[in-house]
Amino acid sequence: MRRLRPLAGLLVALACAGVYSSTYAGTSAQTPAPAAPPAAAQPARAASAAPALGDPAPDFLGLDRSGRPVKVSDYRGKPVVISFWAGWCAPCRRELPMLSTLQRSVGREHLQVIAVNLNEPRHDYEEFLRLNPDLDLDFIRDPGSAARYYGVRTVPNLFVVDRDGKLVQAHRGYSPEKIEQFVRELAPLLPPRAARKPGG
Repeated sequence: MRRLRPLAGLLVALACAGVYSSTYAGTSAQTPAPAAPPAAAQPARAASAAPALGDPAPDFLGLDRSGRPVKVSDYRGKPVVISFWAGWCAPCRRELPMLSTLQRSVGREHLQVIAVNLNEPRHDYEEFLRLNPDLDLDFIRDPGSAARYYGVRTVPNLFVVDRDGKLVQAHRGYSPEKIEQFVRELAPLLPPRAARKPGG
């Protein structure tokens, strides 16, 4: 219980981010989002079953904006939160501001949040980032291979990797209740005083 106390304020901040996320949803969708993902954004079927909790996390995640590969092992020693998302996905647009609040509140010295854009055209990906400059996340693109390694078939799909590189959480879909559960499960992986006031 003692370790959860520093995150009580963070849960409140995330709840506020849930309200604030409507701004992102509005600015990131200048044209109405399609009811279903375009064919190009559909993740390929997993080549094998998704890794089980406790397994080593698949290492490769995608490419950064400079085209360099990003790997889970790059962040060994601190927990890594990985969210697969797409710009057409309204629940993703609600989740990303909450993850940004989490990243800003906990700090990159204690936690790394990586937002993996799943197989969207580069123009759409870059346009989303241009319209949402305040999201404090590491954004990368996955052409589909990382999604296969993680068994991702729908977005948003959230994973947590512990400081030793093992997969310890997996959450499909989005709701405020799932975010709250996710933060409570994340708490034991963080140093007791990791949470700060947003912007602090």
